[in-house]
Amino acid sequence: MTRPSLKAVLERGEFVVAPGIHDMITAVVSNKVGFDFVYSSGFWGTASQQGIPDAGIATYTDMVGRVETLCRTVKAGVIADADTGYGGLLNVDHTVRGYEAAGAVGIQLEDQEFPKKCGHTPYKRVVPTQDMVNKIKVACEARQSPETLIIARTDARAVEGFQGAIDRGLAYRDAGADVVFVEALESEDEMRRSNELIDAPTMANMADGGKTPILTAEALENMGYNLAIFPSLTGLAAAAAAERALNVLKTEGTSNSPNIELFDFSEFNQLIGFQRIWDFEAKWSEIDDPVS
Repeated sequence: MTRPSLKAVLERGEFVVAPGIHDMITAVVSNKVGFDFVYSSGFWGTASQQGIPDAGIATYTDMVGRVETLCRTVKAGVIADADTGYGGLLNVDHTVRGYEAAGAVGIQLEDQEFPKKCGHTPYKRVVPTQDMVNKIKVACEARQSPETLIIARTDARAVEGFQGAIDRGLAYRDAGADVVFVEALESEDEMRRSNELIDAPTMANMADGGKTPILTAEALENMGYNLAIFPSLTGLAAAAAAERALNVLKTEGTSNSPNIELFDFSEFNQLIGFQRIWDFEAKWSEIDDPVS
């Protein structure tokens, strides 16, 4: 499967909107809707796969498998959250190689101390700038294809203030990052100023419920952003839908209710790939099983 080139799209100046895909049911639905790029969130991947918070508990092995499954399932290019790189410089090298082999077209690394925290929750701490600069240099060298982009995220806004985060973004750009991601900015003014000060492709995090104002793709592009992820959208929407359905079942005792909106079962069978199974069985069903 040929996936869209994130590098080529950004070089053409096209704005990228990437929804977060938290599980494979959402992945096949996103194929129906049609997106060129999707985002594999550490927060939502950890929550949906393991039912635990995004607090540095999930391992590289947990997450690279998740990325590989998503890349196999979606038609879009996958931008993948690789947290801190899961350790030191050798771990970063291994992570980038593994995520790239899994199929990611963009790999995001952050400058938090390990174990990291969700960028929109308290008690974050960041490593020294030079430590992250070294990680970015290792990541750029580790990738096997220039088509694989390295996205450098800084969580320094909450720790070192706005200017501290900008200074780190510039240092990470100079270290070779293809995209700079200043996480958890707290106002539209900060968002606008960050793009004025950082001369590089930038990414906005539209995390519903987080610290950063939620804006439209058009508004973000006008601010100077090149890429926007919406990591919480499908996870929160799915949780809300599940809660509504479960409450109806609890009160009405049935799923056959006008108060529950259900995806068509026959269509979902097609999306998940049952047609291939049925075609296979139709082709081979008349052949006798081999005698053991």
